[in-house]
Amino acid sequence: MTEKTIVDITGWAGSVCVLAAYGLLSIHKISAHSWLYQFLNIIGSICLIINTLFYSAYPSTFVNIIWLLIAIFALISIFRPTKTNGKSS
Repeated sequence: MTEKTIVDITGWAGSVCVLAAYGLLSIHKISAHSWLYQFLNIIGSICLIINTLFYSAYPSTFVNIIWLLIAIFALISIFRPTKTNGKSS
């Protein structure tokens, strides 16, 4: 398998991940606050970054880097314990 073929498959896999995340969110099968939604976005954007860098599509690379950062920060906030103000209810 050639490098181009591997990069193309990677790009298609990334597209499937991002579209699956959006589709599942749109039909209310997952929440934007779910780890699965953010994980699909992270995997998808990494795959698309690889593909767009290979083809020198830098505007798309930029968008996918931002997409990746947003998903990482969202995933961190999902797993970060929420702080309480110390008052019991």
